[in-house]
Amino acid sequence: MVYQPPSGARDLLPLDVAQKRWIEHRLQQVYHRWGYHRIITSTLERLDTLMAGGAIQRSTVIQIQDAEEGTLGLRPELTASIARASVTRMAGVAYPQRLYYNANVFRRSLGGNYGRREEFYQAGVELLGSGGVLADAEVLLLLRDCMNCLGLSQWRVVLGEAGLTRSLLSPFPAELQDKVRRAIAHLDRITLETLPLSPELRQRALFLFELRGHPAEVLQRVSTLDLAASERNIVNNLKSLVELLADSNFPLTLDLSLIQTFDYYTGIVFEITSDTDAPARILGQGGRYDELLGLYHPLGKTFPSIGFALNIEDLYQVLLSRPGMPRQTPANDWLVVPETPKAYMAAFAYAQTLRDSTHLVRVEMELGERSKEDLREYARSRRISHIAWVKAQGAAEIEAVR
Repeated sequence: MVYQPPSGARDLLPLDVAQKRWIEHRLQQVYHRWGYHRIITSTLERLDTLMAGGAIQRSTVIQIQDAEEGTLGLRPELTASIARASVTRMAGVAYPQRLYYNANVFRRSLGGNYGRREEFYQAGVELLGSGGVLADAEVLLLLRDCMNCLGLSQWRVVLGEAGLTRSLLSPFPAELQDKVRRAIAHLDRITLETLPLSPELRQRALFLFELRGHPAEVLQRVSTLDLAASERNIVNNLKSLVELLADSNFPLTLDLSLIQTFDYYTGIVFEITSDTDAPARILGQGGRYDELLGLYHPLGKTFPSIGFALNIEDLYQVLLSRPGMPRQTPANDWLVVPETPKAYMAAFAYAQTLRDSTHLVRVEMELGERSKEDLREYARSRRISHIAWVKAQGAAEIEAVR
């Protein structure tokens, strides 16, 4: 029998890990510079926590039955878990809370796609307890710094507004709202023209179909609608946000039909896409969720919040051909070889002396009895730079490997 990981899972080999850590380390440096602190939440959660009040479909959660706890699940994303931890375990911490994470998530693949990946790696941030345009701008500008620190230049943020989109769709019959939104989001004009809509609603649907593109132009078009006061307030906030981002030459497209995977977003929503792939590769997603924390607070108190998650595997695919990404695992610096059995203790002591140096030094011990030529060939194949031949008395003869 050949043993393989279960369908949807995969192993990360040393080079995979080195490349993943290269990405995560650079992102972590940005998070630290912006004042964010790392949080690690449980991989397992109660199912009702993961479903976030119904915003996350139960069918996407990989479930586990526990005799005492009932139904548990592997987290399909981090935001719900961090929201739960924030209001229950960090209740005494002053807001805003700036948190970041590097973690794996699990999502059940639907539609019977055998072998489709179900485990993913994400790195992201959550800004908890802060609302308004300035908080939205902070998260998007932090995102820009993340892209820059990875050396990415051809990327774009597609920005929507969940509350405004729901409001603009409210005149449509309830049973058709989701169909209209999905047809608009997927550029499916044919479906819009065949749905059972009145002439007025069909005209509205085709108008909404065009609400994507350059932010100033989209905002100008949506401003021509007969907007309620709440809708006009959202449009004004979007204008302010766009103006804040314009000063930093932010690559932004406005799309008021944008659909997110999870349905707990209440304000701006966005996707980060790579302009180098066709179709565009989604590098991450995020948005504002001002009501989510109230689901977990003992008294139902909520706090405005916003965050994003970057998809490590998709970043890896885009970065693989770029300079800087590791092409090999880190080489060891030293191979310490005891010349005789009586030199074993001296060799371990010598290797430890090397490891205790100020700078990181990678040292491995020879544990067999290979010939000197075999050891030199081994060192060359592993890119080891020096061999220390240690004698029983502790003296070492140093050989540079060419």
